[in-house]
Amino acid sequence: MSFASDVRRGLGRRPRRLPPHWFYDELGSRLFDAICLLPWYRITRAERRLLVRAARAMSKGAAGPALVAELGPGNGEKLALLLAGLGGSRRVLLADISREALSAATARLAKGGFADVAALRGSYEKGLARIARERPRRGAALVLFLGSNLGNFEPARASRFLRDVRSALRPGDGFLLGADLVKPEKDLLLAYDDPLGVTAAFNRNVLARMNRELGADFDLSSFAHRAVWNAREARVEMYLVSRRAQRVRIPGARLHVPFRRGESIFTEASYKYDSAELLARVEAEGFCARHCFEDGPAGYALTFYEAVELRRR
Repeated sequence: MSFASDVRRGLGRRPRRLPPHWFYDELGSRLFDAICLLPWYRITRAERRLLVRAARAMSKGAAGPALVAELGPGNGEKLALLLAGLGGSRRVLLADISREALSAATARLAKGGFADVAALRGSYEKGLARIARERPRRGAALVLFLGSNLGNFEPARASRFLRDVRSALRPGDGFLLGADLVKPEKDLLLAYDDPLGVTAAFNRNVLARMNRELGADFDLSSFAHRAVWNAREARVEMYLVSRRAQRVRIPGARLHVPFRRGESIFTEASYKYDSAELLARVEAEGFCARHCFEDGPAGYALTFYEAVELRRR
């Protein structure tokens, strides 16, 4: 789907919504990097600490993967940290819908001395297809899915994604999965509605992107950022709420959108997990957990799984 078609489909009906992957243009990617530095968004720092431990555990008594692939690498900082801990040279594959993220990650890896890097601009599904097609005949493959990316999928879609990952791998290959865990509501809301307003700017940037790329006439000041903890669904929800009745033109999507006062655009759902339940879900799709790392204060888990023989269903 293109940006224009997703906007037309998502804003052309009620309730209004937009897919979260369109957050990540150049400005959106930089705003997200800033979010990761905020004291209220603790999972990035926790994940860095856990990646050092994971690399140490994964490098003991093994040759290490011949191919390392990351789906959604962001600026590449976490992948570079893991690769440095694993040591040795290996092929690297990056897959992301954001051109800016791929450029930043490739540059960071090159600066760290990792030269054999291929970048694929496209969906996770396209990335997995390329992994399956180009994985080495000898040596294992390792797929990374870090941050809270899994939380952007609704539960059924998350299970389907896990099956897709397993289908791209062979027994003995690795899967390193990060997951944000359920924590007190106050902590969750501070992470998604920080006092400095960086997350609010990140959310509103999707409106600015429509103005820049689709010729829309959104007045950003007339939309409020709102984050809500939905305990029943175990997810944080982000919205852009119209402060007044208004009508917005989006020529690039061939759309005129009327907003009532208080009407919202649903921009993201970020599911949070119970670590034991997530472990069982991943293992049900053909994996076995080999190393589990958890940062209790930050409420974040990093788990290394090995692909095992699939059972007949």
